[in-house]
Amino acid sequence: MSSNSNLSSMQRLVEQLKLEASVERIKVSQAAAELQQYCMQNACKDALLMFSVHDPCLQQETLKDL
Repeated sequence: MSSNSNLSSMQRLVEQLKLEASVERIKVSQAAAELQQYCMQNACKDALLMFSVHDPCLQQETLKDL
């Protein structure tokens, strides 16, 4: 029984590795540029991207840089 269980878990692992290997990869610099572009284009439409000076979570040091 344990050999069947071991074989089954190894097959699942192989399938997971195949899936991960097939994922298209891009450079971090490209991903960062695309994310920055998205944020700039959608800041006024997305509440999570909107910046507020009255946000209590912001550190005082961050506000100095503005």
